[in-house]
Amino acid sequence: MRTAFVGKGGSGKTTLSALFAQHLARSHAPVVAIDADINQHLGVALGLDGNALRDIVPLADRLAGIKEYLRGDNPRITSLDAMVKTTPPGRGSRLLRLLGPDPVHARHVRDAGGVRLMTTGAFTEEDLGVACYHSKLGAVELYLNHLVDGPGEYVVVDMTAGADSFASGLFTRFDMTFLVAEPTLKGVSVYHQYKEHAAEFGVPLAVVGNKVTSEDDRLFLKEQIGDDLLVCLGHSDWVRAREQGRPTGELEPEHSLALEQLRAAVDARPKDWDAFQRQAVTFHLRNARAWADRATGQDLSAQVDPEFRHGPAALATAAASH
Repeated sequence: MRTAFVGKGGSGKTTLSALFAQHLARSHAPVVAIDADINQHLGVALGLDGNALRDIVPLADRLAGIKEYLRGDNPRITSLDAMVKTTPPGRGSRLLRLLGPDPVHARHVRDAGGVRLMTTGAFTEEDLGVACYHSKLGAVELYLNHLVDGPGEYVVVDMTAGADSFASGLFTRFDMTFLVAEPTLKGVSVYHQYKEHAAEFGVPLAVVGNKVTSEDDRLFLKEQIGDDLLVCLGHSDWVRAREQGRPTGELEPEHSLALEQLRAAVDARPKDWDAFQRQAVTFHLRNARAWADRATGQDLSAQVDPEFRHGPAALATAAASH
């Protein structure tokens, strides 16, 4: 099951992404966490130091290799240059299982206390003025488009801040999106933006109230958000101590309970592979018309395989052919 954490910058989505991933890992569930934020802080939130973070090979640094592997012998993808971030899998493509074995997970995953971490890579000085961060997120979109995850398996993605997540079809790649909102007008403004776009594409959305310190805070969020408000979290001495480099004891019981409520909401979502593939095709055709046909000099609508059906059956077929 795939989960995204979104919200206003400073809302606490990176901290909650890390806490949720660690909560899942403590139950011995397989978990991959992906840092897809322009500010690459998820590794630190998971407890890795600078040396360990430098050992991680960012997905964006090996995009050509990822494309080569996922392309397989799909005859509709004529070259790596013609494989763009939205290119959907088809017959002949290589599909992924969570944690492999495959070269994508082998090269790009680093253990962080039971959570397997992948990163997109930081926005560097070389990128300034010549690229946007979404060019790096293309590797995450390809990864999720080719992943077949099952019940009890989890991908947790710390997304870019604000409504910027809508700049690509990546926001449709999740079974549940948690929007982290502070109890302020600015805090809920992103929710109102996100809700409209999410409803248009059937993206399931729930709000996590964060930094809620009083009943007035909770009532404010309830008035602003209504039934989409799933749970509220307040100040955590344990989280603050960990952020200051002095972890001690265990997370407060009320916060552990809130994380379990998030898990229950994710687990309750049905897996609809047909809808997942339809959305992938929809955004691929949009991107093809908007820029990708022109950039590649090809009609990329031809990459859509109308006979391909995503999910476990496609994984079994792909494994047999490769």
